[in-house]
Amino acid sequence: MRRGAVNSARDYFVPSMRRMPYATGEIADAHFAAWTAGRTGYPIVDAGMRQLLAEGWMHNRVRMIVASFLVKDLHLEWTRGARHFMRHLVDADLASNQHGWQWTAGTGTDAAPYFRVFNPISQGKKFDPDGNYVRRYVPELRGRPGAAAHEPWQGPAGVPADYVERIVDHAAERTRSLANYRKLRARQSNGHATDR
Repeated sequence: MRRGAVNSARDYFVPSMRRMPYATGEIADAHFAAWTAGRTGYPIVDAGMRQLLAEGWMHNRVRMIVASFLVKDLHLEWTRGARHFMRHLVDADLASNQHGWQWTAGTGTDAAPYFRVFNPISQGKKFDPDGNYVRRYVPELRGRPGAAAHEPWQGPAGVPADYVERIVDHAAERTRSLANYRKLRARQSNGHATDR
């Protein structure tokens, strides 16, 4: 490997993004456990994670949604999600998996801009407009017709008793992620960190 080269299957292609403030500690671990189990309170995320556990696979669009949620709503490092996917995907491919995660996290080659944050509600409504995917993998929401399955907290009865409340507020966490990114970029412009 040439001097200064990065093993992007294991490390950040853009090293300065390693300085992004990621959540750690008990709450972060509890959020990670909820994400892996499909118990976040966001139906499209939960459906995807439950499909992964049940079948070892999920559609690429859902992979992007759940990855964005982990990194930008839960503020967890992409490497945690990448390892979880590698353990469970039947089509696990190291290069594809790691670079897909780095694309979402804004840390890799040809990465999505960090400020691209997937909204799990609008993504669910757009790519599962009738709610069939959600109801298939989240049986607690089978009584929610059509697109109502994507926002179970909106109905008059609220969240079903056997489902979970949202573990975070997407709008607030999106704002926090973007603020963290702006701070990181400001530090880089002031010479405190540099990209390759």
